[in-house]
Amino acid sequence: MIVAEASFEISRFSNRKSTMGQYERQLQRLRAAGKEVLAVESAVRDALRNLQKLQGRSFVIYGEPQSGKTEMMICLTAKLLDERFDFIVHLLNDSVDLLGQNLGRFKASGLAPAARNFSEIVDPAVVLKGQSHVIFCKKNGADLRKLLEKIGKVKGIVVIDDEADFASPNAKINKGEKTKINKLISDLIGSDGYYIGVTATPARLDLNNTFDNDSNLWVDFPPHRKYTGQDIFFPLDGGVRYFQTLLPDSGSDPRHARKALFGFLVNVAYLNLYVNAPLEKNYSILIHTSGKKADHKTDWANAHGALTALIQRSSADFEKYTRQIWTLSRDRFPDADSDIITSYVLENITRHSIVVLNSERDWKDNSSAATSPTSLFTIIIGGNIVSRGVTLDNLLSMYFTRDVQHKIQQDTYIQRARMFGSRGEYLNFFELTIPQGLYLDWHRCFVFHRLALAAIKEGLGSLVWLGDTRIQAVSSASIDRSTVDLDRGEMSFSLFPFSDQIAQVINGSGSVFELIEQLAAALGPTAFPEYLLRYIRGTSSGMKTAIAIHDPIPIAGYSDGSDIDKDQILRKRGFIGKSQIGKATSAVHHLFVLYNGKGNARLVYKFIGSIQFIKNNASHDTGI
Repeated sequence: MIVAEASFEISRFSNRKSTMGQYERQLQRLRAAGKEVLAVESAVRDALRNLQKLQGRSFVIYGEPQSGKTEMMICLTAKLLDERFDFIVHLLNDSVDLLGQNLGRFKASGLAPAARNFSEIVDPAVVLKGQSHVIFCKKNGADLRKLLEKIGKVKGIVVIDDEADFASPNAKINKGEKTKINKLISDLIGSDGYYIGVTATPARLDLNNTFDNDSNLWVDFPPHRKYTGQDIFFPLDGGVRYFQTLLPDSGSDPRHARKALFGFLVNVAYLNLYVNAPLEKNYSILIHTSGKKADHKTDWANAHGALTALIQRSSADFEKYTRQIWTLSRDRFPDADSDIITSYVLENITRHSIVVLNSERDWKDNSSAATSPTSLFTIIIGGNIVSRGVTLDNLLSMYFTRDVQHKIQQDTYIQRARMFGSRGEYLNFFELTIPQGLYLDWHRCFVFHRLALAAIKEGLGSLVWLGDTRIQAVSSASIDRSTVDLDRGEMSFSLFPFSDQIAQVINGSGSVFELIEQLAAALGPTAFPEYLLRYIRGTSSGMKTAIAIHDPIPIAGYSDGSDIDKDQILRKRGFIGKSQIGKATSAVHHLFVLYNGKGNARLVYKFIGSIQFIKNNASHDTGI
């Protein structure tokens, strides 16, 4: 048999589409690692629909803290490359280490082209034209200017902005100016680019109108099934499934810090003796302090002193501290031998490390020891430096040393929930030690945040952000006063067909708790969101006088005007005032059904209390 001689044909190589199918390869990589991909597929599909079918140029992808957004962004980048978006810029907070971590994860994923730091392309010898690029750049003025100088006017850039609510919004919006970072990112996007902000806390992006993002196009990145987040750590109903210790609201008694530390030691010992055996795992405790270095030093001294006393068995406090550890183990784990747990702690106590994170330099030098503990007992002490964009593997305990005396900001405190993530394997052994007042404020932060996002998840249009006398939605400087009104307590959901059945439910004979359940069932989850129902139930404390369901209100006779849309049952200044509340002055939760005489109605919810509802009127309003 004669085999024909092979001949070289350049067309077999020059016409080959070598980078197609990257998205499917990334999904397969995640599946092979045992990770769920349904949430990733959902977010990527919706983002591509925005870009291609809806011609959206600026929108937000929002998801829970530590829910896997980096992997989602890798997959989104792969899909964009498959769809011939050839120049993709990833923006990160101004942290060398954070950039290095994310860049490393992108490179390890096998994307083609490999992701590169902007500094790798600024050399004049690097030619950008005719190639695909995935570029990383910090949200730093000098770096962004160098990137802009290099790329010039590249058409159709896609900017993916991680932690988008940080540094990117224009804090000078009400002065007719732009902050440095905001202007540089705007220049990067240009007139024909695309902006995709990614964050767990999107309120500031909405209220600031950052890069004219359209809330109708916002994409929900749902958490995976193994995720432990606000429903676990700040539940509306029932008790918590972890160790929770609530402290007094004032002072910082070192005894509380020691008890939290000893509880951490006991929990690590139990896990390694009775759960992980014969394997052993390292764990960490985060001592979250103020931003003052003096406080960090005090916290370090307290932890160091307690550990030294346990190491030096001749110390004056050895017996007292050992007894406390033994007692904690007896009370927490009656199924275990307290002597064995206590002995494990004492025999291994020298296998500890204390990592103090005061600054970016500390973070650069010690981040690996903090994010992935290499010591059996790892104690992390830090404030704001560990509050955003940091995933702490095997975090077993959090201790908040001080309450907040001033009004707290929702986005800041939502980002501080470092205990969120995949804690399911050891959730029952996790401990949160925190001042009671701060826990309650933090709990309301998440209630408000979840309630605000419930409407957008149903595709109901612009958001309403909630605050009260202790909690503000975002920094006031970031709120675009030209489009945002501050009003009190009213929000509404999707239209539904009005019928006699609805009126019969409202005027039914059951208890008010039965009636709201029946009304929710009759209207369905888009007209009466499940989370609103849970919120009302969870904050009524079983008091029937806390809830008022009012008679249906016809709006056909309302005066016409530019601020009212009777067909859609919308009015900028709202519908509910004192005359509508009537005699139900003792209730805090008010439910109204407004109908327009043309067959449609809307549920309007009003909270009478200290909650402030903030709404961006510039958004394409379809129902809030």
